Amino acid sequence: MPELPHPRGPLSAAVLARLRDGSAPSVAVEDADPYGDDLQLALYCCYELHYRGFTGVPDEREWDVPLLALRGAMEQRFLAQLRADTTPDDDVATALDELLVEPAEARGVSHHLRDEGTVEQLREYVCHRSLYHLKEADPQAFVIPRLAGAAKAGLVTVEHDEYGAGRPERMHSELFAQLMEALDLDPTYGRYLDQAAATTLAEVNLMSLCGLHRALRGALVGQFATVELTSSPGSDRLVRGMRRLGLPEAAVAFYAEHVEADAVHEQLVRRQVIAPLLVAEPALAADVVFGIRASTFLGDRFGEWLLSCWSAGRSSLREPAAQRGAG
Repeated sequence: MPELPHPRGPLSAAVLARLRDGSAPSVAVEDADPYGDDLQLALYCCYELHYRGFTGVPDEREWDVPLLALRGAMEQRFLAQLRADTTPDDDVATALDELLVEPAEARGVSHHLRDEGTVEQLREYVCHRSLYHLKEADPQAFVIPRLAGAAKAGLVTVEHDEYGAGRPERMHSELFAQLMEALDLDPTYGRYLDQAAATTLAEVNLMSLCGLHRALRGALVGQFATVELTSSPGSDRLVRGMRRLGLPEAAVAFYAEHVEADAVHEQLVRRQVIAPLLVAEPALAADVVFGIRASTFLGDRFGEWLLSCWSAGRSSLREPAAQRGAG
């Protein structure tokens, strides 16, 4: 289990105190920045109790009533801002098609790392991504019991691949750990939580939020579709960038796997998850679109953060990335 991180403000301090010693989490949420370090770290710590927990924190804290009440208030603040920043719609087909169209002038993080990024920038990117990829597909697994019939079967088919199709050494989380080792980074679960930016935490928190609320099952499917439909081109660019930098195949394997796997998953998610889901529950169309647009919005913010830091000649991490075994 990971160590507890350091607080970044009153909300995260209150959550961490509750986790450590059961202190009453009396703190106001109304004025917190919904995308800020403090609220996003506090939410992340609450959600992590549903995954692997933290060293020294009793398992019973997962269902601690005062902590759940605080989490609920933070979720509402985060959700309200996401809804304000995304356009509501129920045209799922158009929203999905938009994901497949990349403007010719697009210059995202994967473009930068393909063409001119340094090994140190790639290491930073991997540190950020480790908060999700070391538990890849776990947030989406929460939605399985919330679906039925063909949509459930389709989603489990995709998840089966994410978990290595029965081969633990092929689990995507394991391949990512190997990538981290090849880059001389520490692959310990949660190792880089203190270094990760708020934009990183927000992307992972969206997955956990939607996965843990049955009312947001449509949004989680939309988020999952966004990842699967957009992953292959970006993964291909990262593979090219790593080979340009002369990195070993152990580093390249994770993204090389996603070039092919996610091209297949794209069709599975569209035809075997979303299509039957909307036949069974057409009222979820607007939620699916919300999941797509919220995921895209947060992904764009994350990319903008990294590129703005790198263009200014500074690190995108809150502190330098430790090498494997350091710290």
